[in-house]
Amino acid sequence: MPTSQPDHRPLEVDARCVRLNAKAETPAAVAPAVEQRPLSRGENEVLIEIKAAAVNPSDVKAATGLMPYAVFPRTSGRDYAGVVLDGPAAVIGREVFGSSGDLGIRRDGTHATYLAVEAEAVVEKPKNLSWAEAAGIGVPFVTATEGFRRAGLPERHETVLIFGVTGKVGQAAVQIASWRGARVIGVTRKHEVYAGHTNGPVEVIDSSAADVAARVRELTDGKGVNIVFNTVGDPYFEAAHKSLALRGRQILISAIDRIVQFNILEFYRGQHTYVGIDSLGLSSIMTGAVLREISPGFVSGHLKPFPIKPNAIYPLEEAKAAFIAVAGSSRDRVILRP
Repeated sequence: MPTSQPDHRPLEVDARCVRLNAKAETPAAVAPAVEQRPLSRGENEVLIEIKAAAVNPSDVKAATGLMPYAVFPRTSGRDYAGVVLDGPAAVIGREVFGSSGDLGIRRDGTHATYLAVEAEAVVEKPKNLSWAEAAGIGVPFVTATEGFRRAGLPERHETVLIFGVTGKVGQAAVQIASWRGARVIGVTRKHEVYAGHTNGPVEVIDSSAADVAARVRELTDGKGVNIVFNTVGDPYFEAAHKSLALRGRQILISAIDRIVQFNILEFYRGQHTYVGIDSLGLSSIMTGAVLREISPGFVSGHLKPFPIKPNAIYPLEEAKAAFIAVAGSSRDRVILRP
């Protein structure tokens, strides 16, 4: 998006915002309040009228004190889609979407009628996507893309193993890896068929019925996989470690227990690489750059947004119900619509 200096005085609006005024002990105790607050853009920012905003698990974690750097009070929300209402003349009226590692965590976020954000952070919304679909792209696709960028993008001759393949980040990883022509193997906790979008076959391993690492070796003629995208963390760490091929790399984005043990000898003799990804460490501008990179995939149809069910769309006044749905591990992409 252009970042030329505006030629008029910033507009001030009264925004209705979902406010988290204090840390909650549990998701059920989260008490978001809808408050009216004056808002205008700062220098090098645009003011966006929000049409839809997603609710992510990180929104719930930040509300319950699991992120010590989260500030209170604040407006929640990391992902959004909307129309530029104020800013440089060239961008007013543009349909945009975006995400962030700091919005809704360290500063006021997207669960509101309006948002002020850096002009460089916003990305043109693909015209073939609805507002809710565009708002639902952010965190999952940014996390998956950044993981592959840091570990090395999958190639046609490579095999990618995805733990937690039915989750949102897992599905985004499938789409990206299969778009690039890599072979994809997914791992689930129980017998389940992969139902998300893919650009190629997805072989699924039921971890409750098979030794994952042994099955991976069978499927790869003993070689193992080139990339493991571990969206779950420590419960699958050992299986992931044993599934890696020579010079394989494992991407980690989550943990339940923080401490794991692994065989260092196998690690260095296998010439493995472990990559840690924290999307919360990406600024709005950095996140915008990632979304700008993958946006053509949504235009071409190689990447598809998550389906948005009508009963998973909530008004701002029902933000608590939306938070509880996400905390309850809902598989729906939950959206707030001002």
